[in-house]
Amino acid sequence: MRAMLHNPRSEAELREFDADVIVVGTGPMGATTALALATYGITVLAVGRANWLADSPRAHVTNLRTMEVLRSLGLEHEVLRQATPWELMGDTTFTTSLEGPEIARISSYGLGDDRFGEFRAASPCQMADLPQPLLEPILVNAAARRGAVFTFNTLYHSSVQDDEGVTVVLENRLTGQRYERRARYLVGADGARSQVAEDAGIPLEGVLRRAGTVYAQFSGDLSRYMTYRHSVLTWIVNEAAAVGEIGLGLLRAIRPWDRWIAGWGFDIDAGEPDLSVQAATARIKAYVGDPDFEPEVTAVNPWYVNEAWASSYSNGRIFCGGDAVHRHPPSNGLGSNTCVQDAFNLAWKLAYVLRGWADARLLSSYSEERVPVGKHVVTRANQSRREYAPLQAALAATAPGGPARYQKLSAPTDEGVRARADLSAVLQLKENEYNALGIEVNQRYRSSAIILGDEPAEVWARDPEIYAQHTTRPGAKLPHAWLVDASGRRISTLDLIGDGVFTLLTGLSGAVWTEAVEALNIPYLRAVVVGAPAAQDLYFSWMRMREVEEDGAVLVRPDGYVAWRSASARGIPLAELTSQLTAVLSTLLERPLPTDGR
Repeated sequence: MRAMLHNPRSEAELREFDADVIVVGTGPMGATTALALATYGITVLAVGRANWLADSPRAHVTNLRTMEVLRSLGLEHEVLRQATPWELMGDTTFTTSLEGPEIARISSYGLGDDRFGEFRAASPCQMADLPQPLLEPILVNAAARRGAVFTFNTLYHSSVQDDEGVTVVLENRLTGQRYERRARYLVGADGARSQVAEDAGIPLEGVLRRAGTVYAQFSGDLSRYMTYRHSVLTWIVNEAAAVGEIGLGLLRAIRPWDRWIAGWGFDIDAGEPDLSVQAATARIKAYVGDPDFEPEVTAVNPWYVNEAWASSYSNGRIFCGGDAVHRHPPSNGLGSNTCVQDAFNLAWKLAYVLRGWADARLLSSYSEERVPVGKHVVTRANQSRREYAPLQAALAATAPGGPARYQKLSAPTDEGVRARADLSAVLQLKENEYNALGIEVNQRYRSSAIILGDEPAEVWARDPEIYAQHTTRPGAKLPHAWLVDASGRRISTLDLIGDGVFTLLTGLSGAVWTEAVEALNIPYLRAVVVGAPAAQDLYFSWMRMREVEEDGAVLVRPDGYVAWRSASARGIPLAELTSQLTAVLSTLLERPLPTDGR
């Protein structure tokens, strides 16, 4: 990772505030915000109410886009070192129990033969399975090494903002002492019961607690069942599990293959479920199918399904992200991924405003860009849960007290033929949950921080939730293409961008763009020539996907999204290109470019 920007603020200026930004919450959103801001040289104080970080293995799937963010922040290798590797995430399995007959498998996470190439071509990164208790320390430790300050056992009480900053009232949980801290901006990353969002007047739309699930954490060696069916998600199909919206039991591998979560639905209208260790143990034994298996149950807790989102993520100097503004079930594995991506979107904008490189109006683009993403994620995750209803119908009894349809799947009868055909059709529907690459990488931004110009409306070649569509059109993530550096090492187009600066990509015949960038002489803009020795397009992949002429330009923001593009520089004088680039950056940053090179 290249050297990042340093903070040019004077000591006297910083003494007026305890930090540039206070972040409340140290989960994926809060920790990534602190990490990115510290990486960009911004002073950060992050507070967490607990004694340390996540103590339960909540979110775990780390998708390609999040891995790209972590790669940009220099953490990809450490994440892969600690995560369950992509290849072990395997199939999603449906079975009567681990000991009993299997019913079906779905090739998941792009690992099936029909999708693997598409997933590999979409990114230089690999998916991974990294539960929050492992992810959060990686983020926090890196942020602290880069200068962020963390205080734990700290409660957020309230905040008041004025024209210059935000005064935050905090409490030391160990001593009960309340005190104030002051920052220019406040970020609320304090989860699904966000006090920061409530204080800021950020309302939620949708429904809370619309369904319920019990999760039991346990330890026990189940490796003998997983030798030939690697699967971090195993659904249990039997009469005992047919409760709740999904109507299936769940065994989720936290660590292959000795740490697990068992899950089952409950009727929220019937009162609180049985949360006893005894009840959980009995259910786990039934899911495993071995009455002699003795799980070590470490926690049993209820969890409620939400379908809610905020219509704005900010109010004045207060910004919220993560579960504070979008609350949904874990279907599609979008939870912590969306939190990390919220943070990456917000952090560079705060940094630019704090440095004086952008007007505060830039910050409005955070809500403009991320609110539609949050609402889409909430809708998709809940829809994926609802789509278990056809699966239940394909597996359940056709009449009360009668045999279940899954028991007929192996029958060489007309009923067996129909049961197998119905199940096959339903499993195809679940492609939009277990192989939904599109919803992960096709997020498109429309805001004041994107210049679409006269670009035509995007035409989707295939289902945009399932399949990736790569483009350099403004508002899309820069597509990945393999290049080769001067040493012969493969690098990605994504390795050319980031580091807290705008990057102008052009080709060998676009040298005039590099002259324009040099003429502007501003610290947050650089030019990279694809085709030069440091970034050779030896596979000609970038040529095929860049969608501009070789002497055109693609301007990429610090978060990896295309802000603007120009088809060609042919016949345009340097002075005119420089003026055009000046106008573009002034529009994006909502302020005139400096004339003194700062």
